[in-house]
Amino acid sequence: MQIKLEPITGISPSFQQLQLFHDGTFVTSLEGHAPETMLGAFPIENYWTIHVIDTNPSRVKGQYNDLSLVEKFELPDEEYEKRTDSVLAFKKRNNLGRFNDNASDTSSVASQNRGFEEAAKNIKIGDRCEVDVGGASLKRRGTVRFIGLTEFQTGIWVGVQYDEPLGKNDGSMQGVRYFTCPPKYGSFVRPDKVQTGDFPEEELFSDEDM
Repeated sequence: MQIKLEPITGISPSFQQLQLFHDGTFVTSLEGHAPETMLGAFPIENYWTIHVIDTNPSRVKGQYNDLSLVEKFELPDEEYEKRTDSVLAFKKRNNLGRFNDNASDTSSVASQNRGFEEAAKNIKIGDRCEVDVGGASLKRRGTVRFIGLTEFQTGIWVGVQYDEPLGKNDGSMQGVRYFTCPPKYGSFVRPDKVQTGDFPEEELFSDEDM
């Protein structure tokens, strides 16, 4: 019996300790018999269990289920990148994951739009503002007339009516009206370019120039 159990358990007959169980209850030990003794020599009934214990003192416990004890083959990153039959090569060929430029662009745009939404929370329609159009010397004052999404481009936009005719429209873009102002007084800018506060209209001429 122990000889037949060897290919099943991987334990040599000389190191097998056999115990008999019935419904999880220990019945007896099957020791003191020759390895070639047949199973029928024991008073065993159907559905009883034989528990095989390995008594080999040199065997490492858990060597077949502890993966940390298994020597592994590791391919260097440089060699892996050179292979043409790898998952990495497949992703590169099909522009997937981090190799998808469009996905990267989309993520960048989404992040930028979230920044615009945060900046817009501090702006209200009717606020006086100063718009940064390219440096400290290129600031224009006006009044906020519109805040929200548009049809001409994604993300949040702020519609401003400038104090002077320095804009590009009358509050409409591509046939869609978002606010109303005189021609050349309107402009659409991103919220992060708008600073609200006490920005009165600037006088074109001082008393000394008149």
